Amino acid sequence: MSTVQKLLRYAVLCLLTLTGFLLSAWGALALGYHLQWPAAMVYGLIGIWCLFGCVLLVLLWRRRAGLALLGYLVSFGLLAVWWGSLEPSNQRVWADDVAKMASGRVAGSRLTLDNVRNFDWRSDQDYQVAWETRDYDLDRLASVDLVTSYWGMPAIAHILVSFGFEDGRFLTFSVEVRKEKGEAYSEIGGFFKQFELSIVATDERDALRVRTNVRGEEAYLYRLDLPRSAMRALLLAYVEQANALIERPRFYNTVTANCTTIVFDMMQSIVGGLPMDYRLLLTGYLPGYAMDNGGLQPGYPLDELRRLGHFTARARASGQALDFSWRIRRGVPGW
Repeated sequence: MSTVQKLLRYAVLCLLTLTGFLLSAWGALALGYHLQWPAAMVYGLIGIWCLFGCVLLVLLWRRRAGLALLGYLVSFGLLAVWWGSLEPSNQRVWADDVAKMASGRVAGSRLTLDNVRNFDWRSDQDYQVAWETRDYDLDRLASVDLVTSYWGMPAIAHILVSFGFEDGRFLTFSVEVRKEKGEAYSEIGGFFKQFELSIVATDERDALRVRTNVRGEEAYLYRLDLPRSAMRALLLAYVEQANALIERPRFYNTVTANCTTIVFDMMQSIVGGLPMDYRLLLTGYLPGYAMDNGGLQPGYPLDELRRLGHFTARARASGQALDFSWRIRRGVPGW
């Protein structure tokens, strides 16, 4: 065997080894996040799975590549069948804040939304539950705001979209994980079908106050520069997506089905031509993406829009004021 052939064989073995390692790690995590067995049994099965993967790697390097590849095909084929059998459901014991699903219907210019959340939050564990049916006049839709809320890293933010009407009311949509009672959010779990997807329609005081005043997040508001036709289309797209989730539940995914990608898909269908960009994943930088694509108020640099749109202090000072939405918009360009 020539030197070139040896190097090529070594490179192929290294590539297959890396692939096998990644697939084994993915399988171990998938089993760990989904098996509802006693912990000892789950860890035991994961240990067997990892040991089997190591055996296959030994066979691969000992010139038994055919046997190793057959082992991988069989084992991951079985895992893929099990993985494909996992189906999302709307029938679970849900956490209170996602217990009901928004749905809407349109008659002429009148939008009726059921299950609009309007909680009075005192803490994450202490709140007054309220779900309401509300009517909105689509002909009086006046504004759309992008809200980014940060709880840690500057690159990651939760994205909310708030619709304002000429009667002074604001309706906020948030794409969230639909957690079960007692369940905690996990970014890694979001890759492994741990959560269903939820589109929550809320009164703006509920959606924003809970983040700034209860959870201590830092939030920013940017008024979007959209024609009324696009505003209306985006609102109706949210309603359509919410209705679809009632009929066909979906899994949340940290990368492909989250608070940003769902909105991006809706806007893409409305205006078209939006480019893919790393800021669709690093959601904390989404306002920069919106500016680059002509979506924010013209005439201001991004840093100025961010500074003027930082409403956390105004939200905390407003407390439970009925004009909360107007107070947090003081000084925001476009308002």
